[in-house]
Amino acid sequence: MKQPVIIAGGGGHAKVIYDILSSLSYSVLGYVAPMQSSLYAAIEYLGNDDAVFTYHSEHVLIANGVGSTGDQKLRTKVFNKFRQRGYRFVSLVHPSATVARGLQLGEGCQVMAGAVLQPGVCCEHNVLVNTRAGIDHDCFIGAHTHVAVGATLCGHVTLGKQVFVGAGSTIIQGVNVGMKSIVGAGSLVLESISHDEVVVGVPAQRIIK
Repeated sequence: MKQPVIIAGGGGHAKVIYDILSSLSYSVLGYVAPMQSSLYAAIEYLGNDDAVFTYHSEHVLIANGVGSTGDQKLRTKVFNKFRQRGYRFVSLVHPSATVARGLQLGEGCQVMAGAVLQPGVCCEHNVLVNTRAGIDHDCFIGAHTHVAVGATLCGHVTLGKQVFVGAGSTIIQGVNVGMKSIVGAGSLVLESISHDEVVVGVPAQRIIK
């Protein structure tokens, strides 16, 4: 029997996560957020994050409802906050996603509708592969990284921890992207990127933060 789930977050991504949980027959107890959201009519607002702590960590799972906020800090903070208190995160694969057999998906990974993950892909914990993103063979995706809507990673791409790959961008085969770097939406990345960089354009060029 599946354990019930609490969603951490009250924005648009949390709404999509609720839909996936429902499609996978999870029971959702409610959501926590700094304030009540107008997005939800179907589930209960439980209060701020501390409301989770009224439930024993062995009796519930957490779903990370934080999506894109410009960087990965908030999504990472939510994951670490609850893991440090002993709570576990549910990993979710939308029924319409295509995920090769035997892939390594870390705790709390979320693979959204229409995404494709090919053989040899490895995702560490709290990775978000968003709607219609494509990750080809033998890619490595570091913890807390977000591959946004419609982005494409060709084979043997490596993304460090807390990377953001913007919507509709493409990273060609063999490229490495250092931790906490950002690839702007619609960019074409032809060369490896060091840590904490921002690149945009076709081809992608470094910009000063």
